[in-house]
Amino acid sequence: MTSPSYTDLNRALWNARTGPHLASDFYAVEAFKAGRSSLNGIELALLGEVAGQRILHLQCHFGQDSLSLARRGAHVTGVDLSDVAIAAARGLSAELGVPAEFICCDVHALADHLPAAPGFDVVFMSYGVLNWWPDLTAWAALVRRYLRPGGRLVLVEFHPVVWMFDNDFTRLQYSYFNAGPIVETETGTYAKPSAAIEHQSVTWNHGLSEVVGSLLGQQLRLTHLGEYPYSPYNCFAHTVPNADGSYHIGPLSDKVPLVYSVVAVKD
Repeated sequence: MTSPSYTDLNRALWNARTGPHLASDFYAVEAFKAGRSSLNGIELALLGEVAGQRILHLQCHFGQDSLSLARRGAHVTGVDLSDVAIAAARGLSAELGVPAEFICCDVHALADHLPAAPGFDVVFMSYGVLNWWPDLTAWAALVRRYLRPGGRLVLVEFHPVVWMFDNDFTRLQYSYFNAGPIVETETGTYAKPSAAIEHQSVTWNHGLSEVVGSLLGQQLRLTHLGEYPYSPYNCFAHTVPNADGSYHIGPLSDKVPLVYSVVAVKD
């Protein structure tokens, strides 16, 4: 499948999702407007103090995490391919009086919209981002391009094991490894299953060796790799709440990782 085809399909999907997401309990936009951060404990611990830092947030959706970082004193540039989501992000930024820059483009074309110099202190990505990339070599090269020397990638992502299962978590359906595009027709959305959306998506699964190997191939130095048997989000079938407010998937119990995290530095 050619790049324009999958990009157009996925842009249309995220454009359709943005309205229901803004209205959903999952994203809790009114609580966010009142001051609640959208960031979770995993990424907060890895990011540390961000005041004064320049952060490039790739695949920012409608900007909640970008603006949460800006509230903590960071200078944030958010990027997303959905024009509807970016319009909503800019609207939230203006309404809240929290400054951030938002760029609407396919991340593969970011060089046409954002200069590499002077470089960012952090490239940040989280939860459901890498599966939209067909080629992680291109991803790692983009990360390296936009980091200043000494800057770091902070990635928190759903584990590739999760994407091996069917949506009901009753059987293995897909390869752990990148075996090519996964084309599905999705009904509803993870944030609002009842949403009147039916749309195709095109994704790819990427094993941990592919993720780490692509970063090492760009001479980025790995300083952290973590795996977690829980998700901070109730976004899968058959989730069961944990005492700390996180979730595990009932049929999988705590026997498989649901999330992983990577920090890599550009020397």
